[in-house]
Amino acid sequence: MDDDYVESVLDLVAAIPSGRVMTYGAVAEVLADRALAAGGVPRGGPRQVGQVMSRAGSGVPWWRVVNAAGAPPERHRVRAMAELVAEGTPRTADGTRVAVRRAIWFPDD
Repeated sequence: MDDDYVESVLDLVAAIPSGRVMTYGAVAEVLADRALAAGGVPRGGPRQVGQVMSRAGSGVPWWRVVNAAGAPPERHRVRAMAELVAEGTPRTADGTRVAVRRAIWFPDD
């Protein structure tokens, strides 16, 4: 995977505020919009964001990136939910997922 794309994903994830989340698709969308605005070509979608997070995301708050249903990565679900609860991230009524509509964050740019 392109090092610049990996760095862009990690920089964006690092900027997600405590108590907020982005979906894999939202991360990809923001990066695609930035690439297009700079006259470039979008380089990845939600799956590529997931690959970056899986391979290189340990140094950023990876638990703040969830799937479209508000679920964190299954392998790390327990730790991710503990981090999200500690940050006060809005959750669904049953507490098993993030309430994405209330917790979603997008950068100002």
